[in-house]
Amino acid sequence: MGYYASMIILIPAIIFTMYAQAKVSSNFRRYSNIRNSRNMTGAEAARRMLDANGLGNVEIQQVRGSLTDHYDPRKRVLRLSQSVYGVNSIAAVSVACHEAGHAVQHAESYMPLKVRNAIVPVVNFASNLCWPLVILGIILLANGSYMGDTLFNIGIIAMAAVILFHTITLPVEFNASSRALKQMDQLGIITEEENTGAKKVLRAAAMTYVAALATAVANLLRMLAIRGRD
Repeated sequence: MGYYASMIILIPAIIFTMYAQAKVSSNFRRYSNIRNSRNMTGAEAARRMLDANGLGNVEIQQVRGSLTDHYDPRKRVLRLSQSVYGVNSIAAVSVACHEAGHAVQHAESYMPLKVRNAIVPVVNFASNLCWPLVILGIILLANGSYMGDTLFNIGIIAMAAVILFHTITLPVEFNASSRALKQMDQLGIITEEENTGAKKVLRAAAMTYVAALATAVANLLRMLAIRGRD
């Protein structure tokens, strides 16, 4: 199968990714327009969850953008986007507590998180090199160079590393959402009625990580299909 013909393998993953992103946008938009009954902002919800877990030393900062929320384990800082930090919606507190869940994971040395954080530099390097190596390998093979075979195989190994990263990411994200939903209920951040909306927001977000894994797997299958042709 040729390089461009192999693009057909990516189509299901691309469609799934588009669907996942649409679900995230629609659910976040919907529940961003519904105020939580506690009138609590995302920053206040995250602070309550962090403090309840003995993480009063974790700072909360506001960052630009929408859904740019993340926890920085190196600086022990929780960064919340403008659409979450000072907003008192169901979506805002759900996203904020999910990110606080990552801070709790870090404090508890949650093993999947430790592994993911440890391989980030390697995976970033591998993800940037895998396709260039494969393409260079194709060119060299076409010119009769045995070096092309080696480069192609290294590209496949690099993509396998990317798949490993996305696979480890799934339990990390699912666990953070599970912690968030449990503690939002325990700490009185949301009511039982609001729990449904919170679940929809976090489940939709989790789908994007599943889509990322599906795309990486599709890319590996595409590489193997090209390799089989040669």
